[in-house]
Amino acid sequence: MRLNYKKLGSYIQEVNIRNTDSSINRLLGVSIQKVLIPSIANTIGTNMSRYKVVRKGQFAYGPVTSRNGDKISIALLEDYDKAIISQSYKVFEIVDDMQLLPEYLMMWFRRPEFDRYARFMSHGSTRETFDWDEMCEVELPVPSIERQQEIVNEYNTVANRIRLNEKLNLKLEETAQAIYKHWFVDFEFPVDLCQSEPIEDHTIDFTKGYKSSGGKMVYNEELDKEIPEGWNAVRLGDLCFMSQGIQVDTDLQFDSNITGQMNRFVRIIDYTPRTNEPPRYVDINDKKYFADETDIVMIRYGDAGTVCRRIEGIIANNLFKITTNKIISKNFLYYFLNDKDIQKLIKSSDLAVAMPAITHSTIKNLVLPLPSDSEKLITDFDTISQKIENEILLKIEGISSLKSLINLLLSKMTRVEEEKTESII
Repeated sequence: MRLNYKKLGSYIQEVNIRNTDSSINRLLGVSIQKVLIPSIANTIGTNMSRYKVVRKGQFAYGPVTSRNGDKISIALLEDYDKAIISQSYKVFEIVDDMQLLPEYLMMWFRRPEFDRYARFMSHGSTRETFDWDEMCEVELPVPSIERQQEIVNEYNTVANRIRLNEKLNLKLEETAQAIYKHWFVDFEFPVDLCQSEPIEDHTIDFTKGYKSSGGKMVYNEELDKEIPEGWNAVRLGDLCFMSQGIQVDTDLQFDSNITGQMNRFVRIIDYTPRTNEPPRYVDINDKKYFADETDIVMIRYGDAGTVCRRIEGIIANNLFKITTNKIISKNFLYYFLNDKDIQKLIKSSDLAVAMPAITHSTIKNLVLPLPSDSEKLITDFDTISQKIENEILLKIEGISSLKSLINLLLSKMTRVEEEKTESII
């Protein structure tokens, strides 16, 4: 055992309490991002009394490690007082939190070195498992409870700032989406926009949006609703180009370390919240598979219909890219595809039985209303939405720096006792 390291088994104990009276119905699962999330499993007709109970401050982990790639599914319940999880998980708790803090231990579990250790120590022929005995053999530095709290506080300061910036970015996107809806769905764009000739109708109130100020509306059969006079229904396929990503097979060569002339390989997992999956690179230079900052990328399978941007790299075949023909802008296209009614149309057209899927024709056949001379209106929308986008990008850059600091804090956990000794000297 390394100096100042202790075996985890001295500090934890397994918990095996069942939901015998079926009083708890909040079912959670453990993600590879090491958080407990609502389960999407179909539980209709399931006997919930067999599920395990996990309480606030307790841990849950999946012992089977062969399904998760390089990650170990382990998490600390923090957001709820109690919940239930699958019987396949193991639940454990710290015996005395005056000796070891749950938050400090969870920091240790977030370290990539722990994942590598757990994968190395996993065993089994049909499926590899990291069972309870192996968990108890985990070694870690256990400084004083005061020092643990200092480390946790330092970590939480940075983690909370990341969460705050992520929430602010979400609010900024919601603001831009609301502006899009106000202008292009509710038709309450500023009256003086998209008017090539002066308006002589003195009944129009220029302090209001087009529709509420009395702007003329006409019924459009294709859209089955009223749109402003002078607007037309246009198929998205006439406004953009679409292409699918490259088929992934066993012959595709990846490199996670070399950046050089190789292109980043973009997968669905790259859009999983809080993923720590390292980027992968491929030696492919075919432009038809390459997406850049001018493209919108959409997920075809699984979380089908999800719209992504700020992409640069070779995309996998479970994604496809959409490039505008400059009649509409990238920002306009992004918020059009993210409009809640458009998302409903996209998702309702899923053709796959086993897994939701989106086809090119689904997207090409979407119809949107546009003014005959759309340049001014879309340009003005772009000016506003780009200012919001610039704020988002600044926060993304800040989040990236904060995540680097998080990684540094986690790496320093191996030296907590050394630092204490040095400070005394």
